[in-house]
Amino acid sequence: MTKGPRPPQAADPREARLKAALRANLARRKAQSRARASHEDLPEDDQRVQDAAPAAKSSENEE
Repeated sequence: MTKGPRPPQAADPREARLKAALRANLARRKAQSRARASHEDLPEDDQRVQDAAPAAKSSENEE
């Protein structure tokens, strides 16, 4: 009377949270890196326009 294969043990909840946090952090860092890289490729005039654009949007949202 042999038993079948054991089901995989439940992962430690703390370890699962840490893995998820690391994945989220890595995704965020990659997105930041891509944004910086695309920002550096623009000519200086275009960078000034893009830098000013978010400030204009935030002031519209305050009203």
